[in-house]
Amino acid sequence: MQVLGLKFFGICFIIVHLSACSFVVSRATEDFGTNLTHVILNHNDPETITEAIPTYLLLLETLVVDEPENEGLLSTTATLYGSYVNLIADNPDRKKQLADKAMSYALKSACVHGEIFCGLNEQKYDIFEKAIKQTTINDIDMLYSVGTAWALWIQTHSSDWNAIGQLAQVKLIMSRVIGLDDTYKRGNAYVYLGVLATILPPALGGTPDIGKQYFETALKLSEQKNLMVKVVYAKQYARMMFDRELHDRLLKEVLSANLNEPDLTLMNTMAKKQAKDLLNSADEYF
Repeated sequence: MQVLGLKFFGICFIIVHLSACSFVVSRATEDFGTNLTHVILNHNDPETITEAIPTYLLLLETLVVDEPENEGLLSTTATLYGSYVNLIADNPDRKKQLADKAMSYALKSACVHGEIFCGLNEQKYDIFEKAIKQTTINDIDMLYSVGTAWALWIQTHSSDWNAIGQLAQVKLIMSRVIGLDDTYKRGNAYVYLGVLATILPPALGGTPDIGKQYFETALKLSEQKNLMVKVVYAKQYARMMFDRELHDRLLKEVLSANLNEPDLTLMNTMAKKQAKDLLNSADEYF
């Protein structure tokens, strides 16, 4: 399904206010959200996607109005908001607002998934921990959706110590994802755990050696096809440990790698750009 095909939904919605599209959308709501995500992930031009996403965010939110209990639609909307945060230019206030949206939809999706997961971000830790530990493989999509949205929310609110204090919840969620299926999303939960382990230097409680193991595991499970893992590995671990050799090797591997990979093309394209920027600033950093 091409981007032009997706534009049908947006054009139809805007021109006739869903009157002629209502039947199509009602039948295609589930597939639309899934197909939209796949098209975005497999695109190789971040600028095109950045310009297009706002239209589809409004469309998805409109569909949610009609189907507020549609877990998949809520989760897709959360994912798309999260993707948009990572694509737009640096604007802290705007990123916070968008991350709030992603978090809100992820939490709503979790609540639809099961009453025990309602208000996860407001539960006392012991109650939260009990709920997460009771999850099964059938809950893994929900866990990952909430975990990624929560991590993004913390990142955009990093000046708030109350937000930083919720890192433990994200760590527990991602650890549970790995416990249920460590190959899920090509082991991407390990990347989140690697970042959490390398946020702070060892003197302040960070565990970079453990973080390195997480990154290496993520590389193995993704068969080194998720190039963003190498970029994050270089930025979070190699720079912290002042390991110039590892830093440059990882980033040069990104620059020479094939970017086209199912559901990773957009991410790999962004990784290549970030790898160039990190290499260009390496002399100044090291």
